[in-house]
Amino acid sequence: MSANPQWDISRALGVAKLFHLVCGVRDACVTPFLTLYLRQLGLAAPWVGILMGTKHLIAAFWGPFCAFLAKSYQKRRVLLMGSLLGSVGASMVMVLVPPLHEVPGYRFCNASDGATPTAPPPGAAGTVTVPSAQPTSSHAAGALSPAGESRTGMVDPAGFMKAPAGTVHALAGGPPGYTRTTSPALHPVTAGVKATPGEGAFNSGRTVLPLLAGGPANLSAAQGNARGLDLSLEGLHWTFLLSLGSLVFWELLTAPLEQVADDSLYEYLDFVDATDRYRSLWIWRPLGMSAGVCGVTALVGQLECVLMTNGPRGVLHFYGYSLVGTLALLVSVSFPVPICRRREPSYKTIKALSLVGGAPRLIVLALTVFLVGAATSAVQNFLFWHMEDHGSSELVMGFSVALGSLGEILLHPFKATLLRKLSRVGTVGLGLGCLAAQLLYYSFLWSWWSVLPAQILNAISSGALWWAVKASVEDLATPGTARSLGAMFQGHISGGGCSLGSIVGGFVVMSFSLAVLYQACCVVLLLWLALFLSIQPRLPQEQKINYSKLLVMEASDTSDSEQGTERDWLVKAMREEDSE
Repeated sequence: MSANPQWDISRALGVAKLFHLVCGVRDACVTPFLTLYLRQLGLAAPWVGILMGTKHLIAAFWGPFCAFLAKSYQKRRVLLMGSLLGSVGASMVMVLVPPLHEVPGYRFCNASDGATPTAPPPGAAGTVTVPSAQPTSSHAAGALSPAGESRTGMVDPAGFMKAPAGTVHALAGGPPGYTRTTSPALHPVTAGVKATPGEGAFNSGRTVLPLLAGGPANLSAAQGNARGLDLSLEGLHWTFLLSLGSLVFWELLTAPLEQVADDSLYEYLDFVDATDRYRSLWIWRPLGMSAGVCGVTALVGQLECVLMTNGPRGVLHFYGYSLVGTLALLVSVSFPVPICRRREPSYKTIKALSLVGGAPRLIVLALTVFLVGAATSAVQNFLFWHMEDHGSSELVMGFSVALGSLGEILLHPFKATLLRKLSRVGTVGLGLGCLAAQLLYYSFLWSWWSVLPAQILNAISSGALWWAVKASVEDLATPGTARSLGAMFQGHISGGGCSLGSIVGGFVVMSFSLAVLYQACCVVLLLWLALFLSIQPRLPQEQKINYSKLLVMEASDTSDSEQGTERDWLVKAMREEDSE
């Protein structure tokens, strides 16, 4: 069989490694920075949460459904290449979404560029008083107001505030073209700035109207500002709806790729009994992610002033995504896809779901994965917002992502030791504790670099936790359902948690602050950790047949009842198979 070119295992593994590496680089171009781009379009946290929740929901259910259809109709390569080609085009549709407000430039690319007053990012308060005694920020780019003078910005027709001269400063790494009129101690999200009670739900600028203590002149200005806010709402409706449509279209084309590729490669190796080599391929995607996320941010930083003159700087990430996606399309031509079709039981997902419903340990594990997905979405969606508010550049953001992925790769050689020493339950508990500690730490960030030390914990809160979950699923699954059950946990359950967490998290950020969101997630995880550990001894032990042990016992049994013993354990095993 190995002489057949279809079963060239070495070549197939080499192509698969290259494919996973390139796809990791492709995903790194946009995925970590997507919410930052949506912020640059002018969308506030609740609407970004809805968009990301929709994206996670499509990925959780549409991807597996397409993979099932592709397998049933033997169209895996068509779907694989179609997904890559379609995602390249769909990503360019996202670039066409107009921002809510004009963005005059990325940063101050030249020293001659003045500090042009422009719109603050979503969440920034619209009225700021800068007292003379307050010290200037370390990254201030303009002088503060004169002694004892209170300066209030004017609201433009779009509903965003224009800052008066003398109060403008730019945050390093902030949204392109944005300058802020804020005191050094204030951050638009993390300081807990709240909008006025009468503010409209779609007012992404969360602008505070100037105080009416100045008489009729201020009253007329406030009335004009209200008309401007109505125009802003209309523009926001269009920006949100266009973003939603583009994101849904993009995700529908992108979601099937990963599962179709994984299923194809696994079945290809399974035909020649080489599935043990499948487990070693996971490392190439995080390696590509680590290299890509640092490379694209460095490249964007160098080219942003050369290639673009207006619009959000995030469009350069989409250009990089399309370029690398085209390379992945070329690699997919040689990606191993099995031609032969092996008859397998259908409706494996339904079978795995019924298995979860009948096993208390799997139910507890599913709830754990759901909560982890919800808490993780809070980090993925808004951590870069938090870093940006503290003056972080995109290069530092990219390095933080790479640090987490590399930590997981470096810890992997100790996976077996960790699971053996702590047990699977102990490792899950350790992962939950580390994730809670990360969230609590993120709520108290004080500088652009302070996020980096906590990223090292990703090796445990993401890597070790999922290793323990997968090992538990394999141990509790019945024969033939381990892979389907694992895909359900990593896709449906975790994806559902990410979807709900994104939507709820966005509204929590709007109503309170990002720090409150992180602290609330930390408390929920700690409460679940205590419950998770306390109920483990009370859960029923799953009785599984150890086939290898029974075979050894059968071979060493020299008694006269050898035939009866064989019949006894074999019948028991067959009954278990039939009951599935």
